[in-house]
Amino acid sequence: MRFALDALLAEVPAEQVDEARDFYRSRAAGRGPGSFEELKEARANRPAPRAAVPPAVEETIEAAGVRVPVRIFLPSGGPPRAVCLDIHGGGFFMGSAAQGDVRNRELSDALGIAVVSVDYRLAPEHPWPAAPDDCEAVALWLVAEAEARFGTSRLTIGGSSAGATLALATLLRLRDRGRVGRFAGGALQFGTYDLSAQTPAGRRIADEYFIQAYAGHVADRAAPDVSPLYGDLGGLPPTLLVVGGEDVLLEDNLALAGRLSAAGNDVEIRIYPASPHGFTGHPTAMARTAVSGVETWLRDRVAPS
Repeated sequence: MRFALDALLAEVPAEQVDEARDFYRSRAAGRGPGSFEELKEARANRPAPRAAVPPAVEETIEAAGVRVPVRIFLPSGGPPRAVCLDIHGGGFFMGSAAQGDVRNRELSDALGIAVVSVDYRLAPEHPWPAAPDDCEAVALWLVAEAEARFGTSRLTIGGSSAGATLALATLLRLRDRGRVGRFAGGALQFGTYDLSAQTPAGRRIADEYFIQAYAGHVADRAAPDVSPLYGDLGGLPPTLLVVGGEDVLLEDNLALAGRLSAAGNDVEIRIYPASPHGFTGHPTAMARTAVSGVETWLRDRVAPS
């Protein structure tokens, strides 16, 4: 079989591609913290998250022996028809659930769903398995309590970057518990799925500090809970993979799409041209198109069957 990467690119207007190229040409490429001292400085200098209106409801849930802070958004137009579990990015060592407040408020109102965002513990103070333990706990809480709390048992999950990695690890944990059936789909944006440096993409990020901070103590970083690419991927809900054509993790996402498909899952990958890692959070028309596409995909998953 032969195929060209161009055949996998999402169809977007040429002017959006030109705008994206101009935007990234004038934008200095960023780099993550390279040490704990740099991480502490980056955290201290990170701007406060923008406030959402109406704001999130903050509470702490408990499941599987773990207490986890969450931020909950309810749609303004009526009772939710589904619940989306949102997992923020940040390399496992930065960020917070609050950084997604504005976007999660928009998502809640646009789709008429509740959004529950997880404030999981961060590395290196809390390395693996703290983050996936927290995400699993909230997922299990939703499986048990969503009907009573939100009036619907229909669930989806989403995440970007490290959040996408954790979302997939969460689905695998729930699948192994026999609890994944409530999830109607997972929207994963530019995740890193190999932290063991065995794939081409994994080798390109092998010396990044975030890997050492999160999983440097793990003897086998090819364990599926750390690097989901190597897991048994059968029995998962429909999955959307979104990634930029210029993302350092593009090959990881292509490999994951192939493995998900080979395991018998419903999977779609959308590659956006001229776009690097994290592009859906940037002020470009390309990002707006990609985010709108994710919304449409999720809407189809939560629509009554």
